[in-house]
Amino acid sequence: MSAPSADRFPLFRLLVLAGAIFVSVSSEFLPTGLLPDIAADLDVSESRVGLLITVFAFTVVLSAAPLTLLTRRYSRKGLLVALLAVFAVSNVLAAIAPNYEMLAATRVLGGLAHGLFWAVAGPYVSLLVAPRQLARAVSVTTAGGTLAFILGVPFTAAIGHAIGWRWAFVTMAALVVVFAVLTVVSLPAVDHRVPKREVQTTDTGSIIAVKRDRSIVAVAIVAVTVLLVATGHNLFYTYIAPWSISIAGVADDYVSLLLLFFGLGGALGLLAAGVFGDRFPRFTLNLMLGSLAIAVILTALFARGLVPAILIMMLWSAAFGGLPALFQTRALHAASARIRDLTGAIVTTAFNIAIGLGALLGGVVLDELGMAVVPYVAAAIVAAGAVWVLVTDRARLAAHETDGIH
Repeated sequence: MSAPSADRFPLFRLLVLAGAIFVSVSSEFLPTGLLPDIAADLDVSESRVGLLITVFAFTVVLSAAPLTLLTRRYSRKGLLVALLAVFAVSNVLAAIAPNYEMLAATRVLGGLAHGLFWAVAGPYVSLLVAPRQLARAVSVTTAGGTLAFILGVPFTAAIGHAIGWRWAFVTMAALVVVFAVLTVVSLPAVDHRVPKREVQTTDTGSIIAVKRDRSIVAVAIVAVTVLLVATGHNLFYTYIAPWSISIAGVADDYVSLLLLFFGLGGALGLLAAGVFGDRFPRFTLNLMLGSLAIAVILTALFARGLVPAILIMMLWSAAFGGLPALFQTRALHAASARIRDLTGAIVTTAFNIAIGLGALLGGVVLDELGMAVVPYVAAAIVAAGAVWVLVTDRARLAAHETDGIH
């Protein structure tokens, strides 16, 4: 394929890719809005259903890197289509799963596809546009992930509450097929192979180079921040539906509406991070971290009834909504040029560990201490992440500034 045209911005192609990301993320978090329904139908505890998020995320963590290496020679477009097909199959199998064990197995299948999907979809963007258009293109495609929380999770929750949770998986499978067809029709075949003349090597070897690259310390500090903050957030978010019903007193039929406004709050947070993150990076990050811990506590104390729950949870979502972008930006700014690819993998892995660990710990808290305690534990972990940022900030800056590469 020839180089992308510098004169034309391929908006429709990017929207198709954003749609594929939308169904991927929606598939991952689909059980979140339907925990009570799935638990009641399969006669298992809500904490066990919450583990479906853990199973999915940990499958991504374990499989993404090896599957990426095994498939690095295959067509990027062909892989995208194949992975979307796997998503569709996993959702159909989930819909007909006769028991919890079968449902968990379908989550493993989806997780295998999800990790490789992100390894393919992320770099695909850079093969569709000219370098000067990359930032705008990335903002278009990553909006698909944000839209999953605004529409995907609430939409499937509404379907599940109305006609049964199995139909939510069927609906998601149908949406995946739509975007698989659009991918076949709309996205071009791209040449992802790097010409040998463009490959940069070192006489000491890449592994040694990373070990001697002090910026890896700064990246690791950011990764630990991600692990702490995202674990705290997901510890509560995974169980947001049963908490809202049993503690906040929100009727089952209105959980999807609550999730819709929660997603909108996240979009506002992402917008704020985009506006202020470049000009005031440290202040914006620290403000959002502090606001997140406070908003979770406010939710635990005062979110009673639909309207208060919507308003307070929107604050929680807005505080968290901009953090993934800020974490990614901080890590890339800290990393030297030769470990930027590794940096993306490290941050993504940290997020997926946090998603799985949060769901797992949340289930333990739910079983041992009760649903009402879940947000307080979540807030404590987020607060630990905020303290970690303050304590390690000088070390992070020192590792970045003394790297000798920038």
